[in-house]
Amino acid sequence: MFKQNALVASLVAGLALLAVASEAKAQSSAPFAYKAPGAPIDPRDGFFFGLGGGYNAVNFGNRDMYVQGVSNVYQGPTLVANGFASGTNNVNMPEQSTLAPDVQIGYFQHFADSTWLWGTKFNYSYLNSTSAASSFLVPQAGTFTMGGVVTPFTGNVPIGSFQTNVTHQMAWLAFFGRSFDAFTVYLGAGPSLSQIQTRYTNIAGFALIGGVPSLIAPRDDYSTSGWVVGGAVSLGATYFFNPNWFLDFNYTFDTTLNQTGSFSGPFTNTTQGYTTVGTLSGNSSGRLTTQTFNVSLNVLFDTNRGAGWVR
Repeated sequence: MFKQNALVASLVAGLALLAVASEAKAQSSAPFAYKAPGAPIDPRDGFFFGLGGGYNAVNFGNRDMYVQGVSNVYQGPTLVANGFASGTNNVNMPEQSTLAPDVQIGYFQHFADSTWLWGTKFNYSYLNSTSAASSFLVPQAGTFTMGGVVTPFTGNVPIGSFQTNVTHQMAWLAFFGRSFDAFTVYLGAGPSLSQIQTRYTNIAGFALIGGVPSLIAPRDDYSTSGWVVGGAVSLGATYFFNPNWFLDFNYTFDTTLNQTGSFSGPFTNTTQGYTTVGTLSGNSSGRLTTQTFNVSLNVLFDTNRGAGWVR
């Protein structure tokens, strides 16, 4: 985390120095927005499309896990007992780093007779980053009823592996900035959308009855998948080679809302002439944060003159 903060501080400081240097240059020459006709760089507005990639630090945080089991016990066709147990645990997921491709499409426009500009862009990244925790227990407490007698018991649900994966991440940003000759600096913010998948492998349910552990729910695998909304802020800079092509450098911080993924599955277990039929279910919840340092090559379009041309 210290390294990431240092990188962010370096980026902000670099952009600040760039703005100061460019402003000084602008005082001794014509501003970027008002170059004479025929100057090599003078993009006032246009649509753009870019391809690139970036370094992503994904913090999966702590996941709160809840597991419960409900069961009926039969001897032949006769119901002889039933039970219920539940419990929670907190799992700390390791942070992951990954390189990921990135696509963006957007539009920007200068304000009239100004070097200030506004714009909007859609950004998509294929993160495909996975964090896993293995060999942990979710403690259980509950009761079973047999012959009208209610008996409390404890137990646990061992989980062989718990994996959280973020696959697709998208953001729609509105940004505001200023151009300095061939450079532009901007700040943007907007909503995001992330696809998060969870997988539980080798999960089972045990009850401790009379000091003896008994297998209630046989081992099985479960998985969930869903989309979660969030918010993103971005600090960036662009450099125009010419009116048609430019590089975009940006740092983006994205955080999701609390996301809950639920699972449920039936089980059947037969031992010593008794058949246990029930359902094992639960969920995990938590937030996801992503810090991205991205570089993309972009082409500028003009709706009046076609691809690769600007007014």
